[in-house]
Amino acid sequence: MARRAPNAGVYAVSGNIMLKDKTIVICVTGGIAAYKACDLASKLVQAGANVHVIMTRNAAEFVGPLTLRALTGNPVVRSLFDEIREFEIGHVSLSEKTDCLVVAPATLNIIGKVAQGIADDAVSTIISAAKSPVIFAPAMHTSMWNNPITQANVARLKELGYRFVGPDRGPLASGGWGIGRLAPSQEIMYHIETVIAGRGTDLTGYKVVVTSGPTREPIDPVRFLSNPSTGRMGHAVARAAVARGAETLLISGPTSLPPPSGVECVEVNTAAQMFRAVMDAAADADLYVGAAAVADYAPKNASAVKVKKDDASMAHVELEKTPDIIASLAARRRESGDHRLVLVGFAAETDNMVEHARAKLVEKGLDLMVANDVTQPGAGFAVDTNVVTLVRKDGKPTALPKMAKREVADRVLDEALALLRQAGGGSTQPASD
Repeated sequence: MARRAPNAGVYAVSGNIMLKDKTIVICVTGGIAAYKACDLASKLVQAGANVHVIMTRNAAEFVGPLTLRALTGNPVVRSLFDEIREFEIGHVSLSEKTDCLVVAPATLNIIGKVAQGIADDAVSTIISAAKSPVIFAPAMHTSMWNNPITQANVARLKELGYRFVGPDRGPLASGGWGIGRLAPSQEIMYHIETVIAGRGTDLTGYKVVVTSGPTREPIDPVRFLSNPSTGRMGHAVARAAVARGAETLLISGPTSLPPPSGVECVEVNTAAQMFRAVMDAAADADLYVGAAAVADYAPKNASAVKVKKDDASMAHVELEKTPDIIASLAARRRESGDHRLVLVGFAAETDNMVEHARAKLVEKGLDLMVANDVTQPGAGFAVDTNVVTLVRKDGKPTALPKMAKREVADRVLDEALALLRQAGGGSTQPASD
């Protein structure tokens, strides 16, 4: 079982209209990652947003303002005293008409200035004057990020309601490896979409454990039993949870998806490994979302060496049941008498979807089941959308229309949050920023 620290994830830019006609301001500060602001600006424009860029003087040493102007179609502000007047339209300033402001990259310097109330250039001034949500995407050397002064400033800004995405771990410009990389554009966009959707950091104070992907049950060192799960749904849930402020742990079977920024990931292969990881991680969790496609059966006696094609044993592989992870969590919850852990399961069905999902919910002792018919177009495996029905212990099932898996994730977490508040555990944070 491998444990990975928070890292960058890649997801397809969603096909929803969250960003269409929204005004996004990108504040670019003077770090080596400043050139990556071009990619972020380009993706936001492609999503239909009206993008404006404000740069510090040092940022212009790393990336040309003309490049960003060409990408956005808007003038780039570099000084409080010249181009800023181009943003005055009908006496409404840019800070008043912005839907979201993102600082990418956010250096140690800009984080420190804003935390201490210093506004001595165009970037620090518009951040200080912003009426819209502000997202910081830090990028700096590991030692600078770990500096206790930086951490104190970050903590102060978070307390004041500013959001942070990243930094990630990986190779650094200095040639070393560590935390300090700018989060990928897609991850930053996910946080922007979360803000624009009106969802605050309502999961702050909660610990959320999510499973994702398939499991692989070995027959021998080169063959295994598995399923077509890609992990997109589970990873979307983890991404949504961390964007909403939760301490998030992702336990993932084999996928091609890196974990989202800010999410700790435990990598597993088999159902047994996932079972052990979940039972350990969920001991102090508030919410468990079982989105993984865990194998129901595994070969009873896996061979330590490759079985030859003509070996008779290949025609008769004896199977045994794997541990039922979520049912085991429910049993432990029931035996302990502590019902603060909310349990959400996923049920992939091909017929009588709601009936089968409700039966599983009751039998396993869950709080919510997310059911989908994998035979429907746009649902199931290897697609970016899903069509689900939310099945509760009480009340009628809620059928959701086809939507991006990231939107499904938020709807599931909305339901889970209501259950968390009923359970009385975890956060006492307000529902929005």
